[in-house]
Amino acid sequence: MINVHCLNNIASCGLNLFGADYNTESSYEDAEAVLVRSAKMHDLDLSNNLVAIARAGAGVNNIPLEKCAANGVVVFNTPGANANAVKEQVLACLLLASRDLIGGNKWVADNKADSDIAKTTEKAKKAFAGGEIAGKKLGVIGLGAIGQLVANAAISLGMEVYGYDPYLSVAAALNLSREVKPVYNVEDIYKECNYITVHVPALDQTKGMIGKDAFELMQDGTVIINCARDVLVDESVIGKYLESGRVKCYVSDFPNPTTANLDGVLCFPHLGASTAEAEDNCAIMAVNEIKDYIENGNIRNSVNYPACDLGICQTAARVSVCHKNVPAVISKITNVMGEANVNIESMANASRGEYAYSLLDLDKTIEDSVITELATIEGVIKVRVVK
Repeated sequence: MINVHCLNNIASCGLNLFGADYNTESSYEDAEAVLVRSAKMHDLDLSNNLVAIARAGAGVNNIPLEKCAANGVVVFNTPGANANAVKEQVLACLLLASRDLIGGNKWVADNKADSDIAKTTEKAKKAFAGGEIAGKKLGVIGLGAIGQLVANAAISLGMEVYGYDPYLSVAAALNLSREVKPVYNVEDIYKECNYITVHVPALDQTKGMIGKDAFELMQDGTVIINCARDVLVDESVIGKYLESGRVKCYVSDFPNPTTANLDGVLCFPHLGASTAEAEDNCAIMAVNEIKDYIENGNIRNSVNYPACDLGICQTAARVSVCHKNVPAVISKITNVMGEANVNIESMANASRGEYAYSLLDLDKTIEDSVITELATIEGVIKVRVVK
């Protein structure tokens, strides 16, 4: 029985994919796999039982990635599973920032007792007039799963779209409309675009990337949309640029004492991925990642270990090894197998920074003593019998 613990509510359509060999009512302390959404794990202990964590979402700031890697715990996320939900919110933000529909709706609510409201409306509506997004320039910073969907949709809405992503993957490039104009210096986005939307992870090099220097390059009346992470925009200085008119509107999905109190800010309670469909997609993807790792040892969409896949095991046994990315570990592993008279029928190895991962398909099951010997190899972090 494989013990699974859910730190947050996970959609039943995902949990139902676990078969009878999984116990989804496990305690955290006994769990071999953990499913999480927003719960913060930095202060939680990692038991020796734990081998995998799956985040039902893209961001993993709530998980101690280095600590997990050092303990042989593979962390997965679900890139793209909630991309459509966020894309739709960004499109809504574009429209709300260009047309004062929220202000107009508030006016109607405030004047609902006016028996002559239909006539009064004709005089009042000019206060809420806006502009159209068709023909305007949109800069998309980050062209991953979400950014590419936003860029393509904006093209369909008649916008002139500029895309910046120095790490653009081949898969993302193939899915991107040919009408999206590539930008090789992010400063050109700030200088040229009427609307800017950011879709990059929160890393040391991206925190505060849209700050004073970026604001100074922008045109008057620029709209900034941030449905990615609040730390990407330097909110400590944005008030100055809202007051001057350099920034017409800042749309954020992350309420805090700053964004909730600034004029010119449209702020929403972190709704980007909060759709039933997105939660279902994330749950299904996270569970499938956990199952493939537990049952086959395969790694897909990990954020702290490399991708590695040997398919479904067709041999007598399979063993996985989480280890440091240092010389001689592989040779020592194969030596142990040779001395135990175990033939390695196929093997996959991949590395990612300091860490590496190896999968070995074997011609027969191995004794516990062999597992123990593998675990004592210098640089080996965790050994697991997959089959």
